[in-house]
Amino acid sequence: MVKLSFNTLFLRYALLGFLFCLYGCTGTQKKPDVSGMAIPLTTLRFEQSLFKADTNHILQAMDSLLHLYPRFGENFLYTILNVDPHWQGDTAAQYIKGFIQSYTPVYDTAEKIFADFTPYEKQIKEGMQYMKYYIPDYTLPSRIITYIGPLDGYGDILDENSIIVGLHQHLGSQYSGYQSEWVQQTYPQYITRRFTPQFISINAMKNLIDDRFPEKPADKSLAVQMVEKGKRLYLLQKLLPNTPEYNIIGYTEKQLADCYKHEASIWQLFVMNNLLQNTDNGTIKNYIGESPKTQELGEASPGNIGSFCGWQIVKKYMTENEKLEPKELMETDAEKIIEKAKYKP
Repeated sequence: MVKLSFNTLFLRYALLGFLFCLYGCTGTQKKPDVSGMAIPLTTLRFEQSLFKADTNHILQAMDSLLHLYPRFGENFLYTILNVDPHWQGDTAAQYIKGFIQSYTPVYDTAEKIFADFTPYEKQIKEGMQYMKYYIPDYTLPSRIITYIGPLDGYGDILDENSIIVGLHQHLGSQYSGYQSEWVQQTYPQYITRRFTPQFISINAMKNLIDDRFPEKPADKSLAVQMVEKGKRLYLLQKLLPNTPEYNIIGYTEKQLADCYKHEASIWQLFVMNNLLQNTDNGTIKNYIGESPKTQELGEASPGNIGSFCGWQIVKKYMTENEKLEPKELMETDAEKIIEKAKYKP
């Protein structure tokens, strides 16, 4: 396989890449005024009710929580905490009590960071306003439920009529709990780097996009799957137009700047190694999945580089199809986008 050094072989593209980055990183988007769109949205703090519960009467407290949160309460107990519904009452009570006691420091940290959740509710609401504008046929959730679960477990999810925010995965990339070996086994540093408050609205909008446009079975070529990922990034940026591009894709600011700087050579990685028509799932995962780097591009490169290229293909296609609505884009065949975009950085 042809290897390209992310650090040394891209200098000839630096000026061109800089211009691309200038547009891609700071270019203004046309965005509609959605401030007048009514979005009924209520935030409920499940974790506050849980950690303030009387642990001497924990089963009664959980009954009250299940009454207040009938669907999420059950999901929290049986899916997030892995309480076995066949356990005896005393066993379940001790297990839940043990979780509350051991995670009180996590709760205390979250209480300091998210004493006022209003700014994050506002960001989510604005994203939902754009969602209503661009995808009017989608039924939006009416609640945000915040919670605290195991650090190595679930994070942000979408439940029936509710955006679920796992505050335990937004305590800041330097939070000590994320550095422990048992958490790193599930969420290594290149993932916990994104465990910050800034990613609450991003994850919420990603979940709405995935709900409205479920990902198709992964039986297509790498090129097609790259563009499918690119379509999602394009829509995500439409829903969060004030969010930096590097956060949209989950890179650091420098990683994204380097990608724009070396865009032509990154594309050549796929062309020169005949990867675009590859349908091997293992190979495809190397380029559109979570990873600390792209092996062929060196230590300084980010992972998920195929999604970056797919995003640029979609952008190129949309510059020539400006009247196409995001909903229509999401429903446009990826192969058509590839053919019409004629992407060649």
